[in-house]
Amino acid sequence: MGQGRDCVAVVTGASRGAGKGIAKALAAAGATVYITGRSWRAGEAALPGSLTETAEEIAAAGGVAVPVRCDHGRDEEVEALFARVRADHGRLDILVNNATSLHDALTATGPFWEKPLDLTTIWDVGMRSHYTASWYAAPLLLANGEGLVVNTSSFGGRIYMHGPAYGAGKAAVDKMAHDMAVDFRPHNVAVISLWMGLLLTERTRQVFDAEPDKYADLVATAEHPEFSGRVIAALWADPGRMAHSGTVCIGAELGEAYGVTDITGGQPPSHRAFFGPPTSFGDAVVE
Repeated sequence: MGQGRDCVAVVTGASRGAGKGIAKALAAAGATVYITGRSWRAGEAALPGSLTETAEEIAAAGGVAVPVRCDHGRDEEVEALFARVRADHGRLDILVNNATSLHDALTATGPFWEKPLDLTTIWDVGMRSHYTASWYAAPLLLANGEGLVVNTSSFGGRIYMHGPAYGAGKAAVDKMAHDMAVDFRPHNVAVISLWMGLLLTERTRQVFDAEPDKYADLVATAEHPEFSGRVIAALWADPGRMAHSGTVCIGAELGEAYGVTDITGGQPPSHRAFFGPPTSFGDAVVE
């Protein structure tokens, strides 16, 4: 992947959705990818997808994936994950913090007090789990001498999207990327938050398939999950990646800058014109 040696990556929440697509793309680019999730085999969750299936698809395409069952709400399981990476490789190149708890009622309409309080689980598996994984990964990234941490996020960190629980969770991981970048900068480890577009995941496909005419226009602008992985691979291959550290990046714009296309060959739209620019933060550092 442009670094002259084997790349070791961890992608959390890779049973399905964005994490699965990112893992497949990084593996296709030559990385050994550790994939995590709670669904080990098909049928263990309401949505399609499992770690075993992700690993099998990567292997069938000629890549290397190491599935590790991990509940990112349990710190001891996260610690064990990175202990395994340390035992196997002694270092880590890329960490993609993607595991996120998305409640079934997330997209329900109405004010937040009419929705389940459990929507706040995104602050545990999402906000807190991103921090925890980065904390355990840090010694491996430092041992590597360089690295990349990516928090997957969305325009929901800037606008009203699915209500305050979701918005607070996404805004938090955006700010977390900025602040972690300050600490990691002397060690040549870049940290970004990546705003993905509307993704063609198992969850969204179920919604689209139920009412295809209603969502035809949305489907036309949607990204395949592998696109985000291709963008991350391109960023890792860029010797100037530190210039992006501490920023919130729109995946479609970063992809266009690197000449990265979706698996269909097209270039996903940015959505900046409708949702606005990425969040920016101040330069002052108070220790």
